[in-house]
Amino acid sequence: MTTSENGEGAGRARYTYRLRVSSIAHLALLGEWERCRWVWNECVARSKKAHRDGEKCGPAALDRMLTEARARMAWLREGSSVVQQQSIRDFGKARAKAIKDIKDRLPMARRAGMPKWKKKREALPTLNYTQRGFRLRDGKLHLASGIVLTVVWSRDLTAVPSSVRVFRDSLGHWYASFVVPVEVQPLPETGCVIGIDWGVRETATTTSDIHDLPHAGRGKTAAAKLARYQRMMVRRRPKKGQAGSCGYKAARKQATKLHKKVARQRQDTARKWAKSVVRDYDHLAVEDFRPKFLAKTTMAKKAADAAIGATKTALIEMGRKHGRTVHLVHPAYTTMDCAHCGARAKHALPLGMRTYTCTACGAVTPRDKNSARVMLVRAGLIPAGADCGRPDGPPVRQAA
Repeated sequence: MTTSENGEGAGRARYTYRLRVSSIAHLALLGEWERCRWVWNECVARSKKAHRDGEKCGPAALDRMLTEARARMAWLREGSSVVQQQSIRDFGKARAKAIKDIKDRLPMARRAGMPKWKKKREALPTLNYTQRGFRLRDGKLHLASGIVLTVVWSRDLTAVPSSVRVFRDSLGHWYASFVVPVEVQPLPETGCVIGIDWGVRETATTTSDIHDLPHAGRGKTAAAKLARYQRMMVRRRPKKGQAGSCGYKAARKQATKLHKKVARQRQDTARKWAKSVVRDYDHLAVEDFRPKFLAKTTMAKKAADAAIGATKTALIEMGRKHGRTVHLVHPAYTTMDCAHCGARAKHALPLGMRTYTCTACGAVTPRDKNSARVMLVRAGLIPAGADCGRPDGPPVRQAA
C-alpha cells in the first residue's frame, strides 16, 4: 500500500508492509512504546506548565529534559534515543500545527486544542525511526536496541528509505511504513480534459459518461453484519471500571475487521477509478469539495459511505504520481451557474431538482453534468467557453 506525501524538493511516498512479529520482538516493541509514551506525556506536562508560568517551551528545552531523564532513569536508557528524540520532534510539529490552526481560527481548532496525553489503554503503539535507527538486512528490518522484524514484501522498494514508522492497528496487526523518494512516472499525452463534480447519488459525475463513478454502497452491504456485531457488543458490554469479557472482545474485533474491510474496499475502488481517469486525461478540473459539513445533515450516512474525501485524495495523488495537472475549483455557485452562457440562477436549487434549466439561454442538462462542465469553464480548459465564466468567480488553484 502506498500513499503520497508533500515534501520539499523531490516527492515522497509511503510504502506500507505487514510485519511478522515474534513474541520476543513484540515485548521489545511494547517496551519501546512505553518509553516513547512517557516522553510524549512529559512533553505535554512541560508544555502545560510553561503555558501557566508564561514561559517558552521550545525544542531545546525538551531535548535537555530528555537528556536529564535518560541520565537519571536506567529504564529510559534501555530504549533507543533515536525513537525517543523523534517523539519530541513529533510533539513539536503537533504543537506548532495546533497553534497555527488556532491563530487562523479554523473550525474545530479550539475544540481539538493542543496535543493531549497518550493513555495506555487508548493510544495505539507508533514508533518513528530515522535513518540512523534502522537497517534493512537480508530482507528483515533491524531496529535500534536489537529488535529484528520480518517484513512481508508484497512489492519492492523503489529507493533507499529515509525513515520508517512501525505501528500497530486496532486489530493487533503490526505494520512498517517506509518513506522513499519517488520520481514522476509520466504517461503519454492525450490532449483531453475532464471536469469532475462530487455528489451523493453518484460519487463522481464527469463530463465523460464512461468515467462516472457510481455510488458503490460498501457500507450498506456490510450494515447487516455490522449491526449483528454491535448488538453482541451491547449485550456483553462490561460495567464501568471492569474489564471486557472474551465474548465482548471477540465481538468488538469482528466489528473492527468489518470496518477495516469496508475502508479498504472504498480505497481500492477510488484508486482504480483515479488510475483510469489519469490515464485518459491530461488536465483534471476537480471540485475542491470538503464533505465535512455533510456530517451534520440528513445525508451524513450516505455521504460517509460515498467516501468523497478518500476518492478526491486518491485522484490528486494519482495525478501527482503521473505528472497530470489537477485544477482544484472552488465549489461556490457551481450548481447555480450555467456552463453554456455563464448566467447564474437567482435562487439555490434544492437537492430534489436533478435537472438544471437556464433561464437565460434555455439550456436543459442534468444538474451534475452541468456542474462538471462548470469546473472546466472556471479552470479555463474550454477555449470556446472560457470567457463564459463569471468574472467574480472564485480563484482556481492547482493541486500539484
